Amino acid sequence: MTADQQGWLGYALIGKSVLVLAWLIAVIVIENRWASAIVPLRIAGYGRAWFQRWGRNLGFFALNAGLAPLLVLPVTFFAAANPLWPRPIFLSFPYSLPLDLLLLDLWIYAWHRANHELPILWRFHEVHHRDAFLDATTALRFHFGEVVIAAVARAIVIFLLAIPLGSVLVFETLVLLAAIFHHSNWRLPAAIEQRLARVIITPSLHWVHHHKQKSDTDSIYGTLLSLWDRLFDTGPNIDRRRDMPIGVEGEKEVNLLRLLALPFYRS
Repeated sequence: MTADQQGWLGYALIGKSVLVLAWLIAVIVIENRWASAIVPLRIAGYGRAWFQRWGRNLGFFALNAGLAPLLVLPVTFFAAANPLWPRPIFLSFPYSLPLDLLLLDLWIYAWHRANHELPILWRFHEVHHRDAFLDATTALRFHFGEVVIAAVARAIVIFLLAIPLGSVLVFETLVLLAAIFHHSNWRLPAAIEQRLARVIITPSLHWVHHHKQKSDTDSIYGTLLSLWDRLFDTGPNIDRRRDMPIGVEGEKEVNLLRLLALPFYRS
């Protein structure tokens, strides 16, 4: 990688981090400042339990942020820099961006679905679903094991499809922004929600995905586009309700240390 490319990459990563952090703060402020949520968590989880919950979620975020430069980024950069085949000019970045985003979004749909259907992957992904509430910080709550496995799986896709690094960075930024949005504890006006849900995953759609009932948890695997759930018939069977419990059916929330160990001691 040349000095110019390293400089461009550095600015891109900084820009991505600033954008995502600003969006996260904005979503959290709206969640807790205005009564826009269907179940305002500042009421439902107020007090010591509320800060313990944020401690768990932000603890995972800190661990994964430290892991990113050590493993996730190097693996991703290596795969993008050493593709299986050379792309022609008309498929290079940024010309290929729409196609690359579509392919990567289809991949993340399939990967998310695999995390629910394959027991070995569910061991790690269950940590994300154990959260008994749902807000923007839930989007940060992923076991480091899941992050590592997903990074390797994504690198294989990048390598096989020869996806340019620019497309990968744009996609990752959109995924983080979308995840914060659809995990948010927002209640959008019904007309807006319905129109958005035809195109993208919305808070109400993803709320159903986090419903404690397993049949609903095992649905709505999309991250950016809602197209894939309609295409593969994994859409919601019910609508979001005020009394819909969040979490994993038959399981309870546990502390951070037990969550970290959860994939390794679950039978």
